[in-house]
Amino acid sequence: MVDRPNQQPELESLTRTQVLIAMGVTALLLLFLAKVFQYFGNFATLPMTWQSQQAVLGIGIGFGITAASAVIYQLWPQYRLSASLYLQLVIQPLVWTDLIWLGLLPGLSEELLFRGVIFPMVGLNWVGLILSSIVFGVLHLNSPQQWSYVVWVTVVGFVLGYSAWSTGNLLVPVIAHITTNIITGVSWKITHPPQHPLGKT
Repeated sequence: MVDRPNQQPELESLTRTQVLIAMGVTALLLLFLAKVFQYFGNFATLPMTWQSQQAVLGIGIGFGITAASAVIYQLWPQYRLSASLYLQLVIQPLVWTDLIWLGLLPGLSEELLFRGVIFPMVGLNWVGLILSSIVFGVLHLNSPQQWSYVVWVTVVGFVLGYSAWSTGNLLVPVIAHITTNIITGVSWKITHPPQHPLGKT
């Protein structure tokens, strides 16, 4: 049987508590892995230093990634299905204030591991950039049907990695990642308001 493009497979919904716990535990695990790699590895990591211009650059990159994602969402049905499934699972149970954690937890932990450790560990070159981006994408795979989302996340990983490499500052991809997540969460909340049963408010 072939699924219709606009037909979404059923996923077991998560509660707000489950999503928040999953984000927190995942962030701690990624930070732990980053520290382990740093401790046993023999490589120079990228620094994260505050510079206003590079923070603004990170925000701009975050807006650019979000805009590109919105275009691809409209043009690529498979990505639209895959992204909608993921966003519904993660963002739907959250309340508005939780979107801060949606930005900060993955934004910090994933960038510290993938761009701060894995990228320089493999090598601050094109091979390291490509390989770390692929690993970043593959680790966002929830099911084989989510392959199009993985492709996009890999591209995003490449952009974030290149921004770290070209500026020499991990602050840029961290700010970009946080910005992307928060904008995506806000947009999803606005365009997908909760459905209340009839007769209830």
